Amino acid sequence: MMPKKAESGSATVGLLDYLFGPGERDEHVDPHLVAGWDPDLPCPARAPGRMSLGDLALLLDAPVEALRGPKPEEHVWHISVRNHADDRVLSDAEWSEVAAAMVHAAGIAGYGDEQACRWIAVRHADDHIHILATLARQDGRHPRVRGDILAMHTAARVFEARWGLTAMSPLDRTACRRPVTGEAEKAARRGLVETARESLQRTVRQAAALAHGDTDFLDRLRDAGLRVRERRHDDGTLVGYAVALPGDRADCGTRPVWFAGSTLAYDLSLPRVRERFTPLVTEADWALAEHRIREASMLLGRAGQAEGAGDVAALGDLLAVAAAHAPALVRDRVQAAADAFEQAARAPGARSLEGRARAGWRASTRALERAPRAARGGGAAVVLTLFWRLWRRWRPLPTGIGRRSSGRRRRRPRRRLCCCGRQPA
Repeated sequence: MMPKKAESGSATVGLLDYLFGPGERDEHVDPHLVAGWDPDLPCPARAPGRMSLGDLALLLDAPVEALRGPKPEEHVWHISVRNHADDRVLSDAEWSEVAAAMVHAAGIAGYGDEQACRWIAVRHADDHIHILATLARQDGRHPRVRGDILAMHTAARVFEARWGLTAMSPLDRTACRRPVTGEAEKAARRGLVETARESLQRTVRQAAALAHGDTDFLDRLRDAGLRVRERRHDDGTLVGYAVALPGDRADCGTRPVWFAGSTLAYDLSLPRVRERFTPLVTEADWALAEHRIREASMLLGRAGQAEGAGDVAALGDLLAVAAAHAPALVRDRVQAAADAFEQAARAPGARSLEGRARAGWRASTRALERAPRAARGGGAAVVLTLFWRLWRRWRPLPTGIGRRSSGRRRRRPRRRLCCCGRQPA
């Protein structure tokens, strides 16, 4: 059971018209109310003589219009709650219970709170419901909905265990922001193989892996062809940044589509990027790169959970840069490996990025950046040597240990464990 928050809005009647309408592709079947702030609220679809969509919109908006102070610009709160495709079909009564739990967890309408925000839950398919609420309490106060999506995910886990539904993965607070439907459709219309968000994520991650300071980081973004917008404090201190792809525009081409670092990925916000910065290393580090990789691999294998976060994050940076400099014949595969490792390299906010192996990975990353200008074959030999050393370190032991012989039981091949205790794929 997965709650998903939609964009806020300011047109209650427009959202109601969509929820109770046929849908964009006539996919809505039997739209009707399953719950609301008033249990006796008539359904506009099943009792149109008693309640119209316009009347329902006026009732929902009444607390907002009655506010004496400033009114929220986007007062419509909207989420959907969807079941897994393999789950059984829930009844209207069960969906009603889910809706009440969601608005309670989100801070919209607590159990038994008669002065809470007004809300409704609409069902127009077997596997999900939509919840609409207006962000003004009936006692004239504003609701506190900070952290609502996290609280709703916790509430959904309770129903999964209680009703035997498919258990969804816990909310990954370190995950990259995936492209939304509109971004994917825009890329398809333009004939692009990936969305602007995905291109920016890759470019910014490579710049963050190589930068040694704020100025160097921003210069690398501009050198990569991105548009960069800086956000500074009154005293001139850099406090944030945003990037945009040239040619990626919105509002009929009148403005660029900007992405802040934190909206690209959790670890690409400016504070997290700064944790990657290290002083510039000398050319002599290249001569030691192979030794440092081998040494860092040994340390990473012995690092515990308290120290491994920084080591793994630095290794992810190394792979991101290696993908950019990989030979053309294997570049796509190396990039796919770097993308796959990106999830494992994420460090939660409560974890330090310091680690004993981190300095080795970072020095190797610096050396690798210079390799294409100094090595033969455009750096291909350097990249292949790097991955040979990594493979030698992490490959499983030979599978021929303990051959079958008369009277002796065959032994299973041993596999080395990664730093997190899991067997490598």
